[in-house]
Amino acid sequence: MELTDFTLSATLDAPYDDTVARVRELLGDAGFGVLTEIDIRATLAAKLDVEVPAQLILGACRPQLAHRALQVEPRVAALMPCNVVVADAGEGRTRVDVMDPALLASLVPDPALAEVAADGRARLTGMMEALTAGETGATA
Repeated sequence: MELTDFTLSATLDAPYDDTVARVRELLGDAGFGVLTEIDIRATLAAKLDVEVPAQLILGACRPQLAHRALQVEPRVAALMPCNVVVADAGEGRTRVDVMDPALLASLVPDPALAEVAADGRARLTGMMEALTAGETGATA
């Protein structure tokens, strides 16, 4: 798994549809629900009549963390939910990018929000580690 400035990322040797299903399962295991879904491929085809590889944005939320964050800083709602992007990388590979909750703590320097972000980051990092476990071809 790769850590960037704002995402937790991995590319898997796994088909897109299988990866979408696995990400949904692992998000649930980590205590997150999916509030929103944006099918980028379908949207761009309908709105712009262009074809792009399959890509889905899942808006993931753990209500307990969202509530705590909103109590610290209500404007944090503008950064919710945590986006998880699953994208067809071609040749049977799939890329997964997760918005790093640590970004919240960097934008709002409050110790209480940093605790919430750390909890969310630990859960999502665990989800990504479970996703890439046993993946001999996974790249970070």
